[in-house]
Amino acid sequence: MHSAGLVLHPRRDSADAVSAVIDWASGRGIEILGIKEEIGRLDCSATGVTAAELGSRADLVVSLGGDGTMLRAMRLADGQRAPVLGVNLGKLGFLAEVDVPDLPSALSAIDGHDFTIEPRLAVDAVVGNRTVTAFNDVAVARIPGDGTAIVAVRVAGQPFVSYAADAVIVATPTGSTAYSFSAGGPITSPSVEALLVTPAAPHSAYNRGVVLSVQDNVSLDILPTSGRLAVEVDGVVMGYVQPGDRIDLHARPAAARVVRLGMTTFYERARRKLRLSDSAEIPIGAQGEIF
Repeated sequence: MHSAGLVLHPRRDSADAVSAVIDWASGRGIEILGIKEEIGRLDCSATGVTAAELGSRADLVVSLGGDGTMLRAMRLADGQRAPVLGVNLGKLGFLAEVDVPDLPSALSAIDGHDFTIEPRLAVDAVVGNRTVTAFNDVAVARIPGDGTAIVAVRVAGQPFVSYAADAVIVATPTGSTAYSFSAGGPITSPSVEALLVTPAAPHSAYNRGVVLSVQDNVSLDILPTSGRLAVEVDGVVMGYVQPGDRIDLHARPAAARVVRLGMTTFYERARRKLRLSDSAEIPIGAQGEIF
């Protein structure tokens, strides 16, 4: 490994984590890269580069923050060789692999090649004349005062299902634990290659979500009776659509890669961080068996 890149949360204190990475790198001749605007807040020896340069030059990208920082790091690594190690500085940190106290041992594991790589699917959305990429989800959401989101989902060129809702969310498996989950969508392992379509607060005759193959092209048609809608990409408004517009969606498997150290499984993280619990009507044994 010749270089590692740091992606920092814009507000949280990352000094201890940055020091741990620089200490690890200094004895190994590894250059630490950081986005100029981010590392300028810290007194550290990282080399300042642009976001694009960090993505193309780094052999490892270390995300220091929460899930939003991790998603940004994945976008920087999209299509590049570098896997992303997520370090949690936040409260939930569902996508992160380690907390700050575990960072030195995680970097040692990377030294010893004692880790695995987990590919993550992205979805590209064509909105007007530009293409935007999401690793969590693309949502079309009602704007207060502008009317309901009335959206037809077209699959492989054919009309499939229509929704009237506050929003229609197209999520990757990574995003299944985010907005889609809060809207009632299923938790989906990141090893599954699929797109999840979930309506938020639906009030149409069909109010269930659907799971679609990544092999099929998917489009969202904004129907004539819909209000003007915001297009949210990983939670950030990237534009607006109105009745008659169409958003084309294309899934890209293995767009980015995430470092996994075998500390926990996806299912353990989901159960703990989403506070999943069993029904009070189902007796549970001492070892967790259901009787």
